[in-house]
Amino acid sequence: MIYQPPAGARDLLPLDVAQKRWIEDRLQQVFHCWGYHRIITSTLERLDTLMAGGAIERSTVIQLQQLEEESLGLRPELTASIARTVVTRMAGSTFPQRLYYNANVFRRAQEGSHTRQQEFYQAGVELLGGSGLLADAEVLLLLIDGLRSLGLSQGCSIVLGEAGLTRSLLSIFPEAIRETVRRAIVALDRIAIETMGLPDELRDRALLLLDLRGKPADVLQRISGLLLDKTQRDVVNNLKSLIELLQTSLQNEVAIVLDLSLIRTFDYYTGIVFEVVTASGQTVLGQGGRYDQLLRLYHPQGQDLPGIGFSLQIEQLHQVLLSSGQLPKDTPSSDWLVVSEAPETHAIAFSHADKLRESGDRVEVNLSETDHDAVRDYARQRRIAQIAWIQMDGSAIAEKIKERSTS
Repeated sequence: MIYQPPAGARDLLPLDVAQKRWIEDRLQQVFHCWGYHRIITSTLERLDTLMAGGAIERSTVIQLQQLEEESLGLRPELTASIARTVVTRMAGSTFPQRLYYNANVFRRAQEGSHTRQQEFYQAGVELLGGSGLLADAEVLLLLIDGLRSLGLSQGCSIVLGEAGLTRSLLSIFPEAIRETVRRAIVALDRIAIETMGLPDELRDRALLLLDLRGKPADVLQRISGLLLDKTQRDVVNNLKSLIELLQTSLQNEVAIVLDLSLIRTFDYYTGIVFEVVTASGQTVLGQGGRYDQLLRLYHPQGQDLPGIGFSLQIEQLHQVLLSSGQLPKDTPSSDWLVVSEAPETHAIAFSHADKLRESGDRVEVNLSETDHDAVRDYARQRRIAQIAWIQMDGSAIAEKIKERSTS
């Protein structure tokens, strides 16, 4: 029998880990520079915690055997867990709180999905207790700065929507068909809308929402032509101000696409929603948005606390970066190989290795071969720069390893 990881899981080998860490370290450095602090939440969550926000379908949660009358699941995302933690464990903190995470999440593969993967790695941030134009701009500019640290900012686009505005524009549809219309818009299914048997006015509104995607100035002009109430006009004006601020700050480094059909997690978000996609538009590298009604669901007194955040998908970033030549091509090599040639020098070898490590060097102790040529071959194969030969008198003779001549 050949033992394999379970369906939907995979092992990361040392080079995979080195490349993953390369990505995570650069993102973490950016998060630190923006004043964000790392938070680590439980991998396990009560099912009611995960479902409270309304954005997670129960069928996507990998559930565990019920224990002590509690239904538990593996977290499919981090926002709900962080929201729970902040309102229950950080209630006395000064807000806004700037938090970031770097963790694995789990989602059950759906029937018909093109992938069976069920474990994913994410890095992201949550800005809690901050609202308004500046908070929205901070999170989007932080996202771009993270992409910039990976050399990807100029090859990506930000697709920006507004969940609250789109929800209000859908409110003219009867409740009985509103969800069906919403799903057709999300799927960009023009045929479904045209064959739904809607009255002309409602059909035209659905098709308009389907097509409200493109250059921000053009989309904003089309929205402004609608009969909007004061609340809707305020949202449009705020959206316009945000886009102007982003464009001024980014100097066309990243393309911004305004898309009011971007309502994939409609119940979760209350304000701006966004995705970052590759230039081809084929790969979504991350997503996020504003969720001002989520934290009160976990607060003992139902207190409101605004929030906005994003997550970046490490696997997708890894795939895009593989062709860039930036990722490490090898695992880190050791600086030294310490060789004890006799039982009497074993303890001295370990002591010498410890002294070398004090300066930050990566040091291996030779475990078997004492034949000098075999030891040198091992060092070359492992790309170890130097060998320390431990002598009977306790001294160490250093030898630099040269690459084997190919001539």
